[in-house]
Amino acid sequence: MTDELSYLSRRVASGKLSRRDFLGRAAALGASTVFANGLLATAVRAEGPVKGGILKAGMQGGSATDSLDPATWQSQVPYGFGRQWAEQLVQVDGNGVAQPALAEEWGASKDAKVWTFKIRKGVQFHNGKDLTPADVLATMERHSDEKSKSGALGLMQGIDKLSIDGQNIVISLKEANADLPFLLDDYHLMIQPNGGKDNPTAGIGTGPYKVAENNVGVRLVGEKFANYWRDDRGHADQIEMIVINDATARMSALQGGQVHMVNRVEPKIVDLIKRVPGITIQNIAGKGHYVFISHCNTAPFDNNDLRLALKYAIDREEMVQKILMGYGSVGNDTPINKSYPLFSEMEQRTFDPEKAAFHYKKSGHSGSVLFRTSDVAFPGAIDAAQLFQQSAAKAGITVEIKREPGDGYWSEVWNKQPFSASYWGGRPTQDQMYSTAYYSKADWNDTRFFNEKFDKMLITARAELDTDKRKKLYADMGTIVRDEGGVIAPMFNDFIDATGPQVGGWVSDYNGEQMSGYALSKCWLTA
Repeated sequence: MTDELSYLSRRVASGKLSRRDFLGRAAALGASTVFANGLLATAVRAEGPVKGGILKAGMQGGSATDSLDPATWQSQVPYGFGRQWAEQLVQVDGNGVAQPALAEEWGASKDAKVWTFKIRKGVQFHNGKDLTPADVLATMERHSDEKSKSGALGLMQGIDKLSIDGQNIVISLKEANADLPFLLDDYHLMIQPNGGKDNPTAGIGTGPYKVAENNVGVRLVGEKFANYWRDDRGHADQIEMIVINDATARMSALQGGQVHMVNRVEPKIVDLIKRVPGITIQNIAGKGHYVFISHCNTAPFDNNDLRLALKYAIDREEMVQKILMGYGSVGNDTPINKSYPLFSEMEQRTFDPEKAAFHYKKSGHSGSVLFRTSDVAFPGAIDAAQLFQQSAAKAGITVEIKREPGDGYWSEVWNKQPFSASYWGGRPTQDQMYSTAYYSKADWNDTRFFNEKFDKMLITARAELDTDKRKKLYADMGTIVRDEGGVIAPMFNDFIDATGPQVGGWVSDYNGEQMSGYALSKCWLTA
């Protein structure tokens, strides 16, 4: 058994077998998960990175409106490219553990209100300037400025004071927050020279690759930074991220060898792709979820009965089977699932045409409901909208679908139009997920959910160090979102990527697709 598993683990390390398939084979052979993961880790280390070459990714999620300013990142391409040229203080690993990055260590006061982060020495920006605590301080200031429109603004609202103490950054909070290191992993909080205050779009960071080309919506290129401070990433001489929003074209590019990896493989073609020689499906369940979002402050969605009608009018089981082809799980109109350590079970909402019709009649609304969607919202978003339309019709609700173009969807439709399709990749902690998208003051509160009771519970939960009490608070918050919020969350998706035969070093990361955005810097070309 051990010999066979060792062989299979080496195939995973070289990118020729997915981690999921390896664990399945290991279980069939009677090996424990701990033993199998240990073999896999050893194999990845033994395989060793190969240096050199040009590593290319074909990506959905790029448009002509993208920017190098981390504050503005909304979709996969700017976020994924940003992971290559910039870094945060803390990075959450594939096991959900906060690991040192530009902060080499940290600690907190007993009440978790004052945190001290020691800034790493010997780190250089791509412009030759050394990283200093002042750069970190300026970054935190920029993203906490109400005028910044940063996607991390909701997370930064809890900061009372920022200061420098020698090589340390001291963050004093208005209320205690035991999760602060995890919040600083947010991909908007990339450390820039002087915080990006001088030129936030300069694309200058401390990452393994410096920006060589920024042809927005088309092609992004990074060249290896010679003075990068760590040796466990940045293996290729050059990386390229090619925007290929069309799913068919993206898979054709992978099969034809034009790119080495792709994101967003549509579930309906996974079994077909598995039969293609040299192509490996890389999928993992996580915190990502596909959503239909309505603005709670905009008619007709300011009526909770209408929102409830739409929630009961969705057949979640049908969507998981027909859209995700089983590569995911049923959602419950909250952004939290069992991937989160403080998750609590709650009664599962199911498709109920009678309840949907009851709430629809009670809402007083008449006529159709306009729903906007696009291919780029999530894989299968158009088909999902049509299933929603069909199931809602059984409750006497007419859903009118408007198909929007992919380019500009994230700047012109999402977070602007009152009812649309979207997705969330999840966040490391419940506090971060709620603070980013459900806190009243969050810039990315895309359902316009303004609930004073929820906000107070969110702040209380941050300061609560008793795990059981904190878990109860999160459970109650989840109920409020499910029953009063504007989010319809029918399904949690697997992250499904695919790699070609030359990719080595791939390790699944449940934090997000493309190894939580680090695939281009952590993987290498085997030949």
